[in-house]
Amino acid sequence: MSQSQYAEEIAEIWSLFKETDAKFKETDAKFKETDARLDQRFKATDDKLRRLEGMFGIQWGRMLEALVRPAALKLFQERGIDVHYTYQRLKGSANGRNMELDVVLENDEDVVVIEVKSLVRVEDVDDLVEDLKEIVTFFTKYGGRRIYGGIAGLEFAEGADRYAYRRGLFVLSLSGDGLVQLQNDRLFRPRDFGLPLAQA
Repeated sequence: MSQSQYAEEIAEIWSLFKETDAKFKETDAKFKETDARLDQRFKATDDKLRRLEGMFGIQWGRMLEALVRPAALKLFQERGIDVHYTYQRLKGSANGRNMELDVVLENDEDVVVIEVKSLVRVEDVDDLVEDLKEIVTFFTKYGGRRIYGGIAGLEFAEGADRYAYRRGLFVLSLSGDGLVQLQNDRLFRPRDFGLPLAQA
């Protein structure tokens, strides 16, 4: 191969290389543009999913409460607490603060307040007990009545069910097929949160 032929081949290879490099750069730019569009779409999709998750979480909570409410009415009547009015998401306000109760069962003498959770933790039990101590502040009509607390859950973490029992709360378990059961045995004596602290 002559020097001139060799130079021509090198020039042709270099030309092909530059052409290929230009195509790579063009393709890379298109990829980057596509990535940016995909990033925007993923972000929009992620935002939608987060909103849906929030909505689903709210709906899930309401569905669990709707399962607990009629079943609890029957369970407490069978326990001798003859409640016959039920409320869901009962709200009260006092001194610029708000309180919301998931499920409330009542008659003229008794009130049963049930907190409903997918997963019940020990701190959920403590929070409910603190709320029950203040319930008459937010719902003055319950003054002078016996006030009992209950906590319902699909799962109980860290022995939260036994802890709730020891704190004087009714414990209700929910199964996947919608069955609600009262876990407290017949020896259980619920705490009356309507009594002054010294008597409770």
